[in-house]
Amino acid sequence: MSDGLDQIEQLAGTLLRRVGGAERRRILRSVASEIRGIQSARIGAQKDPDGSAYEKRKAKAEPVRGTYAVRFLYPKGAAEPRLVFMKSWVRQGPLLTGYDVEAGAIRSFFWDHVAKWLPVDAGEQNAGAGKFRRQGKLRQAAMFRRLRTGRYLRAGSTEDEAWIGFSGPAAGIAAIHQAGGTDKASKSGKSVRYARRVLLGLTTAERGLLVDRILEHLSR
Repeated sequence: MSDGLDQIEQLAGTLLRRVGGAERRRILRSVASEIRGIQSARIGAQKDPDGSAYEKRKAKAEPVRGTYAVRFLYPKGAAEPRLVFMKSWVRQGPLLTGYDVEAGAIRSFFWDHVAKWLPVDAGEQNAGAGKFRRQGKLRQAAMFRRLRTGRYLRAGSTEDEAWIGFSGPAAGIAAIHQAGGTDKASKSGKSVRYARRVLLGLTTAERGLLVDRILEHLSR
């Protein structure tokens, strides 16, 4: 079946080369856009091109919830570190997140970047301490939600080829997952090997669709 499809693809390519460059570019751009949509939908369904499901993320450790107010100077090394006061907070990994009274908003701080911990009077501790929750429900979101959008997953064409790929820094992230490579979650963090999750790849059905679309355009 693959050999037969190869021959049809070669025939479609031969016919496509007989039309003018501008028209060829338009046809290739159209089919690239359609395939980009199919690839994006498959990423949204969390599946490899062979139909198997992406390996799930590793479960993150539950955040440690503070049961007391904290006051500290931040960040370490600054000429004039600012005062931070939070009555409720959570700690997850290296981050301390809570409602920053001085800033009047939710803020996150690196625990090991605190310049100095300051005492908190008993009267400043209250029943609300430790009850901080992020706005909205925490949910296990699908992976690559932003990566598969039109901002990062692009499609285009020249007079000789159609292409689909990721743009900017997203290309590096996608390549790591596509190959199951390693990367650091932060500059000072350890290298982590990611599970192989194939983001882009043509199935036999999609190759057939490409040929069909090209022949449809040419027949007009």
